[in-house]
Amino acid sequence: MSFDPRITPARPDLAAASLKGRVKAERFVPGEAMQVHAPLLDVFGKPDGSGGLTTQLLFGEWVEVFDSDAATGLSWVQNATDGYVGYVETAGLGPVTDRATHRVATLAAQIYDAPALKSRPRATLPYGARLAGGESAVDCGASFTQTPLGWVPGGQLAPLDAATDFVAEARRFLGAPYLWGGRSAQGLDCSALIQLPLWAAGVDCPRDSDMQEAIGQAVSTPDRPGDIVCWKGHIGIVTAPNRLLHANAHHMAVAEEPLDRAIARIRANGGGEVTAIRRL
Repeated sequence: MSFDPRITPARPDLAAASLKGRVKAERFVPGEAMQVHAPLLDVFGKPDGSGGLTTQLLFGEWVEVFDSDAATGLSWVQNATDGYVGYVETAGLGPVTDRATHRVATLAAQIYDAPALKSRPRATLPYGARLAGGESAVDCGASFTQTPLGWVPGGQLAPLDAATDFVAEARRFLGAPYLWGGRSAQGLDCSALIQLPLWAAGVDCPRDSDMQEAIGQAVSTPDRPGDIVCWKGHIGIVTAPNRLLHANAHHMAVAEEPLDRAIARIRANGGGEVTAIRRL
């Protein structure tokens, strides 16, 4: 039986206990639930942390930790949100302390020491970070919400179950730099631009573009806002007739352009033809 290594916590020496009898490994261990305590945590595919970035974890996401190496300072984990497996800095993880009630709804959110405009900022959380919200306070007309980390401007948070529009959320990232493996406004790739806004809209979405090619239903023409256009190794969002929003290496940014122009350029650059159009 073949398993996708990106989402299968199995190595020759070690695998998740849930995979016993399904994969070969020297030993099997149960995962330990932990939470991402860093604002943004890089994930790498190699146990020494070398090689390129594969994805990133957001503050508040849960992971299963299967192995930690004191020598390298890295842990081997699986993201409970999308199943992605890789190596992260152990220092960026901590115990599960709170069940999130809110998410960061802006491209970034500041955490303050106190509910006051002039108080010291502690940290900056990325879009989609999850945290528990508590009491509210107002200073100079600005509202603040208390969280375990500190006080967050209320307008930068949204309840996890708040309804939102997928296309409008994706367009927030217009102009954000392209970064292979990135999952924030500091840098993101084409599939993160699909995944993060869909989560905000309450739709589960896998991490990579080839996985995302299976979501929704197949259609023949990309003519509705929210339609997803797929190529081998690339993906984008239709925002209007003949308009495509995508994080791409040509612009090295999230750009919106004529769909027919993007199709022609991708074909000319060896990226092939559109492989699927999906509608949610």
